[in-house]
Amino acid sequence: MRDAVARALDEDLGAAPGRDVTTQATISPDAAGVAHLVARSGGVVAGLPIVAEVLAQVAERLGRPDVVVRLLVADGASVAAGAVLGALSGPVQVVLVAERTLLNFVGRASGVATHTRRWADALAGSGAMVLDTRKTTPGLRALEKYAVRCGGGTNKRMGLFDVAMVKDNHVVAAGSVAAAVEAVRARFPDVLVQVEADRLDQALEAVAAGARFLLLDNMSTPLLAEVVAAVRAGEPATGRVELEATGNLTLDRAREVAATGVDYLSVGALTHSSPTLDIALDLLA
Repeated sequence: MRDAVARALDEDLGAAPGRDVTTQATISPDAAGVAHLVARSGGVVAGLPIVAEVLAQVAERLGRPDVVVRLLVADGASVAAGAVLGALSGPVQVVLVAERTLLNFVGRASGVATHTRRWADALAGSGAMVLDTRKTTPGLRALEKYAVRCGGGTNKRMGLFDVAMVKDNHVVAAGSVAAAVEAVRARFPDVLVQVEADRLDQALEAVAAGARFLLLDNMSTPLLAEVVAAVRAGEPATGRVELEATGNLTLDRAREVAATGVDYLSVGALTHSSPTLDIALDLLA
């Protein structure tokens, strides 16, 4: 995240050290003060440790002392509108120059965590968990996937490097599900192989090819139930197969999809469509 913060500050201030022409013209370099980080809307907080990193980098750019950060809540906490999340004490120039960048990070992460918590609550007690995807903001994947965990969700793969996911285009290129799975295992025997299926026969073919994690894509609830039952019936011979419902999932379908017996619901919207949580910085008089 240090690199992400540095890039964000370059965007706002220009190339390092950069400048804030308004703040540096109107605020004395020696002025000190206190500001509160405040939730304007209720939600789940995430990304608060980044506040200190943003402030430290700004202080270094301006050649000013560090701002003291006192966090009053922890990431993953549910807060009401008006809650004070933390107090910042130190050079006012540093606080105001850092304001928008730190709010962008915390607001984005908290929005993802808040959205994820709605899914986690909807699935509570069902035995199924909500997963994120790779549909993340470029450069912010680590932050957004962390925010999913803060909201009670579970991370899937972090990227293309740690898990193999055989999808329809891979099957077309390889010639068959079995050929694609065999190719991955031959080249990268140390990685987990997941296979996408949108029909019962595809799911059973994938299991027969050795896949032990299936993505059941864009299936109706009845079809999901049929596929889950068929795969579970074969588990005495195959061993445990993890099943994930993905595509066309909404909160109002969450419980019925979980009731089919899938282990996971994969929701790209956690990271690509979560609204930012409204968080503000108030400088005390």
